[in-house]
Amino acid sequence: MASKIAGFMALLRKPSTKYSLVALLSVGFLSGILFWGGFNTAMEATNTLDFCISCHEMRDNVYVEYKKTIHYTNRTGVRAVCSDCHVPKDWSHKMMRKIKASGEVWGKIVGTIDTKEKFEANRLRLAENEWARMKASDSRECRNCHSFDSMDTERQKLRGAKMHKIAQDEKKTCIDCHKGIAHQKPKGMKEDEE
Repeated sequence: MASKIAGFMALLRKPSTKYSLVALLSVGFLSGILFWGGFNTAMEATNTLDFCISCHEMRDNVYVEYKKTIHYTNRTGVRAVCSDCHVPKDWSHKMMRKIKASGEVWGKIVGTIDTKEKFEANRLRLAENEWARMKASDSRECRNCHSFDSMDTERQKLRGAKMHKIAQDEKKTCIDCHKGIAHQKPKGMKEDEE
């Protein structure tokens, strides 16, 4: 068996006498395009609402809450789906998030949050992890749709305009004030104690 592997490796290292360099490069180039197209298609398929709620842990818990928010139904008809808030748009950050999310599949496999009771028991930890990620990125995903520069504070309620001005001056980020905007706040939050 070892001699077969060594023979195969030797074959890979020696130049081809049967095929031209142009043919080999063309096949490699087309294979790369097909691989990249398939990979990108698979990545985008995992960013759909249907994919996100395909497991009952999401469908029966956070999706139910999300359907009651302004991010799901609003006067303008613009909907933010799971990936709009939880997956970065740029490629490098998206890949890092996807790698981390693949680790979250382990929780699905071992049943960490497979019942409503287990989900609620882990909700605070899950939320704090997500809030920390959002804070570390300066609420990058929020800012895909919302930014201080594009806010018309004249059209905001007085309290909102005041708080957005303070947040801007103090270099705060969206998640500092807007926890629970698309999902219920977990019980036992530190802010509740203060």
